[in-house]
Amino acid sequence: MKKRRIEIMDTTLRDGEQTSGVSFSAPEKLTLAKLLLEELKVDRIEIASARVSEGEFESVKEVTAWAAEAGYLDRVEVLTFVDNGKSISWMEEAGAQVQNLLTKGSLNHLTHQLKKTPEEHFKDISKVLSLAADKGIITNVYLEDWSNGMRNSPEYVFQYLDFLTQQPIKRVLLPDTLGVLTHNEAYAFLLKIIDRYPNTHFDFHGHNDYDLSVANVMEALKAGCHGLHLTVNGMGERAGNAPLASVIAVINDFLPEIETSVSEKTLFKVSKLVSAFTGFRIPPNKPIVGDNVFTQTAG
Repeated sequence: MKKRRIEIMDTTLRDGEQTSGVSFSAPEKLTLAKLLLEELKVDRIEIASARVSEGEFESVKEVTAWAAEAGYLDRVEVLTFVDNGKSISWMEEAGAQVQNLLTKGSLNHLTHQLKKTPEEHFKDISKVLSLAADKGIITNVYLEDWSNGMRNSPEYVFQYLDFLTQQPIKRVLLPDTLGVLTHNEAYAFLLKIIDRYPNTHFDFHGHNDYDLSVANVMEALKAGCHGLHLTVNGMGERAGNAPLASVIAVINDFLPEIETSVSEKTLFKVSKLVSAFTGFRIPPNKPIVGDNVFTQTAG
């Protein structure tokens, strides 16, 4: 059987850092970036949000300097915003080459947060995409609140994707921003989109508010998605993101048609190091990486 290769994007250093009380120092970010790409062998890492702080800027500069030298620069990504090119300037100064542009994936977010029409939003996005293309920056695009968009305003989502898939972008990133998808919805929504845009690369970005992130990832893979966004120890704001170790174990043990580049034997080491850097304790009963998961008591 020919296996389908899935990209793994680790966002511990960006979305994981949004865990309450967590902040990585520049040396910690660099150490983890090296470990994630060189030893764990994930395909891509998302390391920061643009224009957040001077400390974040210095962290990104250190990671991109190493990545450029080591040949990983096209695998290091930064979250950016539709801000008339300010994020792109920040990225350029920091030495980054790939932006993950945050845009609105639901009509509710668009009308209530931005107070814009779809046409106005698309025009603003188009300017950013043109600027990025002119500067040789690779663009992936997030559809923030996409899951609620599919539930409540699917016509907007498809109007947007009709526009977006004609633009100079590499990937479309579909987040379950509030962690509200059921596994049935994850499958149905992704299948509908992937069938409609067969030549576009789609990533799924799950959150764990109902403890369904791993189930949703399995359904996203079944629907044909091309990439997954995960975090070490399931770190992230609120209930966290889809946990890297659990997803890799599930793929390796239950989905023989799927393969990834991730080194499963390195998961435990990365998990412990992230826990040490963040003070984010791993519950003893956490699947795959918890201290108690391979112990058993009779009775």
